[in-house]
Amino acid sequence: MEKIEPGKHVSLIYDLYAIDDDGSQELVHQSDPEDPEQIIFGVTQGVIEPLEKALEGLKKDDEFNVVANSNEAFGSHDPEKVLELDKDMFLVDGKFDDELVAVGKYVPMMTADGYRINGLVLEITPDKVKLDFNHPLAGKTIRFKGKVQEVRDATPEEIHLATNPGGCGCGCEHDHCGDGHDCHDHGCGCDGCK
Repeated sequence: MEKIEPGKHVSLIYDLYAIDDDGSQELVHQSDPEDPEQIIFGVTQGVIEPLEKALEGLKKDDEFNVVANSNEAFGSHDPEKVLELDKDMFLVDGKFDDELVAVGKYVPMMTADGYRINGLVLEITPDKVKLDFNHPLAGKTIRFKGKVQEVRDATPEEIHLATNPGGCGCGCEHDHCGDGHDCHDHGCGCDGCK
């Protein structure tokens, strides 16, 4: 039976928990066994280091249970990633889009480099919108509890896609955090999703 080592295609399912200071845990993501997470081990960029270390050497049907503190996962909450933007940036046909831009919703934005990022709307004033661009799990200790579904040799195409990602590079294409977040936004356990 093949074991996880660099260059192997790995399919896995897991539950992702956020752990509060008091030790209580909140389930924030649950993989679909019919649509598992997929990485090329040692090639896919941004897999959280404690998770990667725990996966190495595992085989199909092996289970893992990994805790990563905020510094190992999504970093601490950075106040510099909380910005106030002019409200007129959110005009559609001359009107403020209050359906898309509402307190508590994530708004897709583009960086100056053309990367898509999402900001959580914290406050709307008559002329400004305050957005938090920190990862939703920034400052949190997290726990991955899951199982390896498959380990096999990666194809050249899979390796190419992992080394030239169009987004976070985790290889998955499904919802993680709800509210319209996809892999390229948050939650798959890779640094590129920060």
